[in-house]
Amino acid sequence: MFSGSIPALVTPFREGQVDEEAFRRFVDWQIENGSSALVPCGTTGESATLDNEEHHKLIGICVEQASGRVPVIAGCGSNDTRTALWHMEVAKDLGADAALMVAPYYNRPSQEGLLAHFSFLAESCDLPIVLYNVPGRTVTDLLPATVVELARRHPGKIVGIKDASGDLQRATQHRLGAGPDFCQLSGDDPLALAGYVLGQVGCISVTANVAPKLSAELHAAAATGDYERARKVHEKLFPLHKALFADASPSPTKYALAKLHNWLTADTRLPIAPCSEAARKAVDEALEIAGLG
Repeated sequence: MFSGSIPALVTPFREGQVDEEAFRRFVDWQIENGSSALVPCGTTGESATLDNEEHHKLIGICVEQASGRVPVIAGCGSNDTRTALWHMEVAKDLGADAALMVAPYYNRPSQEGLLAHFSFLAESCDLPIVLYNVPGRTVTDLLPATVVELARRHPGKIVGIKDASGDLQRATQHRLGAGPDFCQLSGDDPLALAGYVLGQVGCISVTANVAPKLSAELHAAAATGDYERARKVHEKLFPLHKALFADASPSPTKYALAKLHNWLTADTRLPIAPCSEAARKAVDEALEIAGLG
C-alpha cells in the first residue's frame, strides 16, 4: 500500500504561526523530488504542540496540495482514544489515504489496553491504520505479538506499521505472523536499508525532509535489489541521519532546511529550543558530505 521514501513532514512556523504558504511549497518540493507519500502532523511535524485546529488544517492543506499525486498518511494518534478517533474521522473527511496511529503515550497501557485501543479505532472508522511504535518516546512498546494479533483481527483496516523500536528482528516476526502483505515501514533512517532485506518496504523518514531526492534514490535502489547502489547513497546520508538528532528533533532538521531554503525558517515551538552550536556544526558537516551544503 505504501513504500519508498516517505517524509514525516516538518511544520513550518513563522513568527509563532503555521506558515501555510511555506508548507504548500514544501509539499510540492517533496513530491517533485521523489517522495512517495507524505505524513503531516507526525512527531517531526511537532504534533504535540499543534492545537486541534492547526492539526486538522495541516492535514487538509497537505491533501489539497498533494492533489492525488502521492498518498497522504495523516498523523492522528493520541493518548486519548476518543481524540484519536476524532482525528481519524476528520482526516478521512479531508481525504487522507490512511492514519498514522502512535501507541498511546504517557498512560502506559498494557498490551491488552493497546489491543482494545487500536481495535476500537479500526472498528469505528474505516480509514486504514498504519500503527506507529516508538517506545523511546512513548514508553509504551507495541510488541510483535500484539501487532500480529491486530493485523489478524482487522485485515484491510490495520494495514501496516512504522517501526521505530530499533529492533530489526521484529520485521521478521511481523512478516511471519501478519504475512507478506502487511506493510512494514522503518521509522529509523539509519536502519532503513537493512530493513529491506527483512521485508520492510520503505521508511517514514526524518532525513527525507532535508534530502528527498537522495532518500528516494536510496529506496528505489533497495526496492530493486541494487544494494550496492543503495549502500553508497546510505553512506552518503548516514552523517545526516545522525546529525538530525544531534539535538532535540526537529530542531536540527529545521536548521538544515532554513539553511537550504530561504522560504523556510528554523522556528520551532517550545519546549523545543533552537539547536545548539554543536548540533549546527554537525548538520553543516553532514550537508557537505551529502553534497547539499
